[in-house]
Amino acid sequence: MLADSWVATGQRASGARLERVRASPRFDGTQFLDVLPRQQASMLRSSREYFFGGSAYRTPRDPISVQPRTLSEFPSVPGALTLTWLGHSTLLVELDGHRLLLDPVWGDRASPFTWAGPKRFYPPPLPLDQLPPIDAVLISHDHYDHLDWPTIVALGRQTDAPFIVPLGVGAHLEYWGIAASRIVELDWWQEHALGGLRLVATPARHFSGRSVTFADRDATLWAGWALLGPEHRVYYSGDTAMFPGFDEIGARLGPFDATLIESGAYSALWADVHLGPEQAVQAHQMVRGRVMIPVHWGLFDLALHGWTEPIERVLAAAREASVNVITPRPGSSVDLAANPSGTPRWWPDVPWTPAARAPVVSSGLVATKTAAAGSGASLLALPDRF
Repeated sequence: MLADSWVATGQRASGARLERVRASPRFDGTQFLDVLPRQQASMLRSSREYFFGGSAYRTPRDPISVQPRTLSEFPSVPGALTLTWLGHSTLLVELDGHRLLLDPVWGDRASPFTWAGPKRFYPPPLPLDQLPPIDAVLISHDHYDHLDWPTIVALGRQTDAPFIVPLGVGAHLEYWGIAASRIVELDWWQEHALGGLRLVATPARHFSGRSVTFADRDATLWAGWALLGPEHRVYYSGDTAMFPGFDEIGARLGPFDATLIESGAYSALWADVHLGPEQAVQAHQMVRGRVMIPVHWGLFDLALHGWTEPIERVLAAAREASVNVITPRPGSSVDLAANPSGTPRWWPDVPWTPAARAPVVSSGLVATKTAAAGSGASLLALPDRF
């Protein structure tokens, strides 16, 4: 088991890959730099709160009803704009005749260990061996809830699709047996052409690392993704806090027919690495999205909030901001080309904390009022520098 944990940690870039990392204007010679200075509570305080504090509803008390899927349910030819949420940040995106797999995690835990670490709330709605043919796998960064060693190994064997990743992440993949010829590594604003699609790596405010000793902190880049087809456009935030780059992403690559915005795993203790629900709605607006699908919630216990709180707060903020939010049941597909509006509530009604009582606001920004703040709360929306 310890040997497997060592392998799951991955490997750092070396050789020609390391030279490409060092050539990035975001790399300072030792690590990648975030878009704004990162302020957060000490590891001791955060760990104490995570292991001994937080909501009484951090995990579900009853089984979650998902929509089981099989290969036969997916069309042989991908649709124009159909999104299938498989939980957390794992999605199948059918875009103008192509099928893309985002941040695939089929593993039981978001952890290097098989016996410890955040355990998924429900089995994968779609068994991995039932995955329909895909044209590419896209990874946002190397954290365990986004980059899962056994899933990558399995995908390497059952598909010949390329892996599109941020700089440095390819070292993990190659160490796990993915051929270098199948790995495409990009810096922010760089892009890869796939048939008629443009896959653009976009800036994000986050961090990286897989070592349990933090020895590889920020050694690889993190990113969001703009998926640009000839007819439709989708934006995936990856993991990120609030920063001014959302405006630039919208101006350069938007508007987007759909946004997939991280909305969970937040806390005021680490507000410079995750958006939180209210800032997630605002990020959707900044990139000029039409329909928002909240992701990064409802599968792993990664923070202090109740497991349903992210979606409740997103919906509250979206109502004030007049944002159209779609909330698919895990496993279900949404045909966005049909202009859907809302989806049935599938999660239970359990207590949650509103924004006014527990605001999550990223630092380094100028205070301003916005409807997305919800409940009259102030949200820091505009940067004082970038």
